Amino acid sequence: MEAKKNPLSMQIDPALFEAATEDEKRQADVMSESTTFFKDGMRKLMKNPLAVGSIIVLVLIIITITFAPLVVPYSYSEIIKVNGRRDRSNKNLAAFEYSEMEQKYMEEGGKVFPHILGTDSLGRDYFIRVVYGARISLTVGLFASILVLIIGVIYGSIAGYTGGRTDLIMMRIVDIIYSLPDMLIIILLATVLQPILENTNNPIVNALGTNMICIFIVFGLLYWVGMARLVRGQILTIKNNEYILAARSIGAKPAHIIRKHIIPNCISVIIITTALQIPSAIFTESFLSFIGMGVNDPMPSLGSLANSAREGLQTYPMQLVYPAVLIVLIVLAFNLLGDGLRDAFDPKLRSK
Repeated sequence: MEAKKNPLSMQIDPALFEAATEDEKRQADVMSESTTFFKDGMRKLMKNPLAVGSIIVLVLIIITITFAPLVVPYSYSEIIKVNGRRDRSNKNLAAFEYSEMEQKYMEEGGKVFPHILGTDSLGRDYFIRVVYGARISLTVGLFASILVLIIGVIYGSIAGYTGGRTDLIMMRIVDIIYSLPDMLIIILLATVLQPILENTNNPIVNALGTNMICIFIVFGLLYWVGMARLVRGQILTIKNNEYILAARSIGAKPAHIIRKHIIPNCISVIIITTALQIPSAIFTESFLSFIGMGVNDPMPSLGSLANSAREGLQTYPMQLVYPAVLIVLIVLAFNLLGDGLRDAFDPKLRSK
C-alpha cells in the first residue's frame, strides 16, 4: 500500500523518495568502520607479507639473543675447559663438534653442552659470541635511532615552526654538520677522548671501550640531521593550515601547538625515518668494528667477529659466514619493515 501524505501535515511527502537500489544497499554493507590512523596503518602493515616476515625474523632474533645466555653455560670471553682443565684441542671446531678431550670426558659419563656454531681460534664458544655480537649491534642501532628521534624532532620542529632568520641559521648549522665526515670525527674523538675515558674506571666504558663511546657520541652529533630536515619540511607544509591558525587565535603556546597538533601529523615520517635509521646504524657499527674502530676485545660485535674470521677464511669459512648472514638478516629485515611502514603510514600512499 503506497504511503500518502496528510494534506495538513508538515512532514515530507513520502512519494518524493525512491527505494534504494541493490548496489546502494551493498555499498552500505561494505562501508568500513571508524578507526584511528594508527590502527588503520597497522592493519595495512599486517597485510604486507614482507613486513610481517621481517617482524617474525626480528622477533626470533631478539628472543634468541635474550634467552640464549640463560641456556648456554659458556661466556663470550670464556676459554672452554673440560672438567676444570684447559682443552687445547677445542680450537676452530665445526658446528656441534666435540674435541678429543670432550669426547673422552663424555665417554667417562660427563656431560658437555654442544658447541652450536663450533669454537673460535682461542677455544671460545662461537655461538654465544655471535649472540653477544648481535646484542651489541642491535643496542647500537636502537640507541642511535632514539638519539636521532629525540634530537632531530626537537631541532626540526623549532626550525620549521619558528621560520625566518632562526630557521635560516639553524638549517645552515645542519648543512655544516651534514658535510662533516663521520669516520674522521670518530677517529679524532677516539684520539682525544681515549686518555680521558681510560681514567674514569667506569665498568660500562671499560666493557665497551673508548671507540664505542665515540661512536655513540658521533651518532648524537651527526646522524640526526636527516630527521631534522624531514621534520622541518613537514612542519613548513602544516603550520599554515586552518587548525594551526585556530590554535594560535585562542592563545595556544608554540610548544603546545607543536606537541599536540603538528607532531601528530608528522608521525608517519617520524616512524618511517626512525625505522630506517636502525639498519643504517647497525651497518655503520659493523663496518667500524670490522676495521678495528668498534668494541674492544674480548667483547664481540658482528663486525669484529667477521674481521677476526678473515685470517682463517680459507680454512674455517663458516666463522665469517655466521656473523655476515646475521648482519644481512638484521639489516634486510629492518629495511623491509621500514618500507612496509612507509607504505602503511605515508598519507600519500594510503590510497594506493
